[in-house]
Amino acid sequence: MSESRFQVALVAGLMILFGLGLTAYKVLRLDLPLTPGESREVWTIESKVSFKPSSGPTSVELQLPEALAGWVVLEEHFASSGFGFTVIEEGGRKQANWTRQTLEHPTTLYYKIQAYRATLDQLPGYPVVNPEAPLLEADQQAAMERLIADLQERSTDVESFTRLLIQELAQPEPRQDAEFLLGTYQGNATRVLLDTLALAAIPSHTVRGIRLQDGRRRQTLTALLEVHTGAGWLLLDPHTGVSGMPEDFFPWQRGEGTVLRVVGGRDSSLEFALLRNSLSAKTVVSMEQRSEDFALLDFSIYALPVEQQGIFKGILLLPVAALVVVLMRILVGISTSGTFMPILIALAFLQTTLWVGLAIFLSLVSVGLWIRSWLSHLNLLLVARVSAVVIVVILLMATLAVLSYKMGLDQALTVTFFPTIILSWTIERMSILWEEEGPREVVKQGGGSLLVAVLAYLVMSAPLVAHLTFNFPELLISLLGVILLLGKYTGYRLSELYRFRDLANSK
Repeated sequence: MSESRFQVALVAGLMILFGLGLTAYKVLRLDLPLTPGESREVWTIESKVSFKPSSGPTSVELQLPEALAGWVVLEEHFASSGFGFTVIEEGGRKQANWTRQTLEHPTTLYYKIQAYRATLDQLPGYPVVNPEAPLLEADQQAAMERLIADLQERSTDVESFTRLLIQELAQPEPRQDAEFLLGTYQGNATRVLLDTLALAAIPSHTVRGIRLQDGRRRQTLTALLEVHTGAGWLLLDPHTGVSGMPEDFFPWQRGEGTVLRVVGGRDSSLEFALLRNSLSAKTVVSMEQRSEDFALLDFSIYALPVEQQGIFKGILLLPVAALVVVLMRILVGISTSGTFMPILIALAFLQTTLWVGLAIFLSLVSVGLWIRSWLSHLNLLLVARVSAVVIVVILLMATLAVLSYKMGLDQALTVTFFPTIILSWTIERMSILWEEEGPREVVKQGGGSLLVAVLAYLVMSAPLVAHLTFNFPELLISLLGVILLLGKYTGYRLSELYRFRDLANSK
């Protein structure tokens, strides 16, 4: 064995052992599940309060969520950032309070929880309070009374009255009174619903919460409508009228009250970052409590803000796709259009789904090649030609997105996930390859790129792979060692064995 091969083998072996050793430590010592089937679906929800300072002392009050509808909160974490901090509990509600005497710069405060839904329970009982009539202008009151009279004429009870009201306000072209009220309320249909129900002497309030979407950033609170029918509380979607608590809804506040109140600040906002992960409740609590003691070995990404965790959840899959490319090119001998093109296409497939992504890719490349062939007759310089192809690809993507939206194909709207610059370079390279080598070579490299991209997508989309890369990122060190070993392979590829099969048979 040459000195170079020995060095690579030694370094690769140490990397593989180091990654596997850290993984074994986290499984045996920290009790992390090695497979996603051993754990619960745990949501990490991080709220971000941003504001700019104004004159005087600063006080920030954030209403904290209650464990409702079967949800269980495992852990809470607050980031005070030099503020005084207290948690106040009044009337069964908890409220976080940050205070500071002076503040000079824009500030962001964080509150993070980890929770899972143990059971699909509905909301518990709630006190019934007779509503007070809303304060309205004379024309608003007249319009609302006419709307109430019309709905009462067409309904039989509180539930049917509320559903008809939701339907009336959700119409694309509501009738005159409903349209006038929506206009005076600046399109806030939920506020119109609450005031109309209050004027009709029907107890109601909102249930504010978060629609759970994995990896979503800058999510805001949405509201469900809860109405007392006389027999009990009924929860309704204020836009569709669908009853019941959605499975993807995390309730944050039930009833009236302000979720966020900032004194001594301006331009305040409340946003949420969401991340779903498969971990046992015991594991999540253990990692939160022991992260400082095991910071050297337990180098997980849980210490990062949730927004960055969601980004890394996708990035950590890229080395797996790189391994697929290495295996297919070095051991199998499949030609691809560049090294990174199949990886980026596979990453786009994760967002668009496989068949939709394939259709989008083939459409863009086909039309792009046709337009590129026309540009070749203009004898443009390389930089100008590639820039023109980039603009054409962007226009094609925008056109496809608009057409998809008009046709109701929501999945095709994710066309923006395709890497524009890489697509443009692929079209340019394929066009030059067509001119120099002919269409056969274009089909060979283009088909090879798609085949490798599909295989990489199938591996990346496997739940086990996503679980291992996110919870055991140290395995990527072992993967790097494997790639280093493959990089020294100089034997026959599978495609070459197939090419020279006649020589083997002739012996």
